[in-house]
Amino acid sequence: MTAGDSYGRLDDDDYPAYTMGRAAEMLGTTQGFLRAIGEARLITPLRSAGGHRRYSRYQLRIAARARELVDQGTPVEAACRIVILEDQLEEARRINEEHRAGTGPQRTADT
Repeated sequence: MTAGDSYGRLDDDDYPAYTMGRAAEMLGTTQGFLRAIGEARLITPLRSAGGHRRYSRYQLRIAARARELVDQGTPVEAACRIVILEDQLEEARRINEEHRAGTGPQRTADT
């Protein structure tokens, strides 16, 4: 991988650029919280060659939303479920909007 390849990935929301320690620091939480939301299957961090967890910016945004809910008194498991449902709803809305705009998958007479 060249330096140019690395710089290009800085804009990639899915690139696992952050270590667990750095992710926890950025979110103002503990590594234990990140482990808990991983165990609840809210996010699945990628693993480095050495087995260390790596998080993407997208995953950090999801974790931040879960942390907001937990800070408001929602149990971790429930917060994770809420965030998953919110994400699914947003995806469904996006798909509906694409269909309304005519940019979604086109239906044929056979479907």
